[in-house]
Amino acid sequence: MDDICLRKGGGLDRLLAIMARLRDPKTGCPWDIEQDFASIAPYTIEEAYEVADAIEREAWDELEGELGDLLLQVVYHARMGEEEGRFDFHAVAERVAQKMVDRHPHIWGDASRDKSAEQQVADWEAAKARERTGGVLDGVALGLPALLRAVKLQNRAARVGFDWPETGMVLDKLREEAAELVEARETLGPEALAEEMGDMLFVMANLARHLGVEPEGALRAANAKFERRFRSIEDALAAQGKTPAESDLAEMDALWDAAKRAEKTE
Repeated sequence: MDDICLRKGGGLDRLLAIMARLRDPKTGCPWDIEQDFASIAPYTIEEAYEVADAIEREAWDELEGELGDLLLQVVYHARMGEEEGRFDFHAVAERVAQKMVDRHPHIWGDASRDKSAEQQVADWEAAKARERTGGVLDGVALGLPALLRAVKLQNRAARVGFDWPETGMVLDKLREEAAELVEARETLGPEALAEEMGDMLFVMANLARHLGVEPEGALRAANAKFERRFRSIEDALAAQGKTPAESDLAEMDALWDAAKRAEKTE
């Protein structure tokens, strides 16, 4: 008997059939049967980050597999939607296909293509705004990383004029928040300190937006730099037969500066 789940080259139809088999209440996988939207959502987020990580590292040999893992998440959610009579994979695909047509009148309509990429982005956001119901900030996903969500909230507010007109004012606000953070550290409790820290991070996100810097990417790069330099410290200490725990801050700080100098000469 021909089983599409075992048929190589079946592509998307094969993947859909595999998911249906895994979720079959009688013959499926016990783990897969137990899952719901909420339990699968963290895996969806994780797989999206793994795609971004492969791209960041230019690990093109890994990207195909990571994209497949992310596609599986869409198939998984679509299968659960079908089981509940809400939607299926084809409805999901049709909905996004229609959205792309509607949002590109310069391709599938009579609008002019003679626009910059920046203007296209502005038109896209304007189309999204027309489709939205509710308040200006409605629909900014709660599950986004906090830094990314901060920028999206600020962008939404800026579109209706709630924004500092120039970068210097954001820097002034940052200095103000830094002073309040110092005060909270010296005079207030942990809850107030956390609130002031959040305010400062929010302003930092706004500063990045005003400078045209994507803060998630900037922080990822800073993380990678820290890892690279700290590993240089570990390597230098290992050459002396030591570990970081057997060193002290002064020695490690000197090795950190050496790693910085080495990077600048490369």
